[in-house]
Amino acid sequence: MHRKKKDCPLRCRPAVIGIILLLAGCSGLGPSPPSEVEITSPPRQLEHVRFSVQLGAFSSVDNAVRLTEALQQTGLNAYHFSDASGYYKVRFGNYSIRELAIEAAENYRARGLITDYFIVGPTAVYDTVELRKRIVKTAMNFIGVSYKWGGESSDEGFDCSGLTMTVYQLNGLDLPRTSRQQWKTGTPVVRNELLRGDLVFFATAGGRRVSHVGIYTGENKFIHAPGKSKRIRLTSLSKSYYRSRFVGARRYL
Repeated sequence: MHRKKKDCPLRCRPAVIGIILLLAGCSGLGPSPPSEVEITSPPRQLEHVRFSVQLGAFSSVDNAVRLTEALQQTGLNAYHFSDASGYYKVRFGNYSIRELAIEAAENYRARGLITDYFIVGPTAVYDTVELRKRIVKTAMNFIGVSYKWGGESSDEGFDCSGLTMTVYQLNGLDLPRTSRQQWKTGTPVVRNELLRGDLVFFATAGGRRVSHVGIYTGENKFIHAPGKSKRIRLTSLSKSYYRSRFVGARRYL
């Protein structure tokens, strides 16, 4: 039998929803940006998150960082966040049935990497319009959080793709881990046809190298993790810095 971690008490500090701390860097070399043509094919559908393993209720983000990194070093696509309790939780995996999730968790417990855990079931399926609203709402809850990353990034020292992945994962969609994978997975969408929940990509390191990604929220704005020691924020796509470095957008819904 697996053990369930009790949720934290109501006296926890006020909620500040999640900070993700992941090892892989945000940047990645993607293909050349698409020309601004009308989309002629439907977006590639992401796999739904079925059952995942959740660990901990950490008051210290550093403890969540260490566990996330330890799991990532085994090849898991682990991430962490804080929920309404204000405590940090770690999740990993996308298993088709509960039994497989339990089997995986018990394996990691036998190796001494985790202790108590519980299994998170599938997120309720919403229609596309409602899901877009929920993705934006989740992302908005990250605004103002001091961004802290785990490990060494390969380019600019921060992990913007961790934010996009975590927001999608928390809404039941298995978005790939890195910005390079996210760029390749999504369906191209022209800028003047962006919808809430689409991802927008930038070449902040120069050239045509995709090195930054954010979540489009509507009204020509996007939410992103701008860099080390900076707070997650809402920014206009019309801002000269990002307008000049915009390389394209992707749709997944």
